[in-house]
Amino acid sequence: MTQSTEQSVSAGKIGLILPGGGARAAYQIGVLKAMSDLLPARSSNPFPIVVGTSAGAINATALAIFAHRYKVAVGNLERVWRNFEVPQVFDTDAVTMIRSGLRWVLAAISGGWLLPPPPSLLDNAPLRTLLKNNFDFARIDRALDEGYLDALAISAASYSNSRSVFFFQAGADKTSWTRVRHAGEPANITLDHLMASVAVPFLFPAVSMGNEFYGDGSMRQSSPFSPAIHLGADRVIVIATRTGDKQHSFVPVRGPSFGQIFGYMLDALFSDGLYADYERMSQINRIVKQMGPVEINGVKMRAIEMLVLMPSKDISEIARRHVSCLPRSLRVLLRSMGALNTSGSELMSYIMFQSAFTRELIELGYQDAMAQSHKIMDFMHGQILDTTGMTTAMRRLDLKHYAQQARNEVALAQEQRSQAT
Repeated sequence: MTQSTEQSVSAGKIGLILPGGGARAAYQIGVLKAMSDLLPARSSNPFPIVVGTSAGAINATALAIFAHRYKVAVGNLERVWRNFEVPQVFDTDAVTMIRSGLRWVLAAISGGWLLPPPPSLLDNAPLRTLLKNNFDFARIDRALDEGYLDALAISAASYSNSRSVFFFQAGADKTSWTRVRHAGEPANITLDHLMASVAVPFLFPAVSMGNEFYGDGSMRQSSPFSPAIHLGADRVIVIATRTGDKQHSFVPVRGPSFGQIFGYMLDALFSDGLYADYERMSQINRIVKQMGPVEINGVKMRAIEMLVLMPSKDISEIARRHVSCLPRSLRVLLRSMGALNTSGSELMSYIMFQSAFTRELIELGYQDAMAQSHKIMDFMHGQILDTTGMTTAMRRLDLKHYAQQARNEVALAQEQRSQAT
């Protein structure tokens, strides 16, 4: 058990941030299930503001739809994730896989003259059908009207304008915002928003909304904490999908396979923005706590308490144990990409929508959260914790640059305050 300080504040509004991670998002279900067991049986949604990206957007939307009964929402999610099979997410029959592969080859050989390249490597139409049959988006407005939810935000990336967009459904008091390369826009969340948020580049096709095409919400997402704060969160809980101190095993010296490169790309896509924004938020919190309220460029900076929950085990290692459960046609494709060996386990962990794998992740998430149950409940009741949950992991990284940057910002704020007086 991690001890909290004796300090406490009003719990305020807690924002829940569910980042992307493909099949790894099953870990989030285990953590959410543990939280539901820690709360009274008929509790409503404890997170007034819910933000989701990619696969995390699907989990976030399910929580919003059933915001009046948190345990029911988590139970519905667990039932789907525990029984996932790859064909529920994308087509894996041999004919479809061969046709897609041949089309890529012919398009490449002919320079696009014989056939244009396909819009994506895989067709995720089955996922669209699954979500359409299980999600009643009209319930989001009902949850807002009845006070069980303040806001739901879903991210997507615009290929047209090269920016990250958070589409949010909230009360009339929540207004849009625009920053460099990212924005928040009010919208009635629909199936298209979800399909856009999960449209991993190359893997799944982009989605057209309005006059723009959108892809996976993790792209260009430099500030994943931003929408929760804009929408009124005083404290945020993040359920990450990768551990912060991954240990790499020895790999013979040779060029990386396409599968390894693709897995590396997905790992960066889903995680780097979160870690970078966490560091930035930590710096701002240190400045505000040392200096008091600080205003920068007309924006009042305030401390935002954070709790980050991460897997205690390397999910790539877990995925490697479940290779045999994948459909044969998908194994053939992964083998051709060099993704069935040790170096390709990263990629496998993101597309392994198989019950054997997702059930193990749900159990891992549940056990990890229960091991920190006192810490989680203290945070939800307004305690200020000694550690945010990512502290230990970040100690392994070189933070000297960021520490110096924070000191410089404190000095600048002191100088500005001195000149003002």
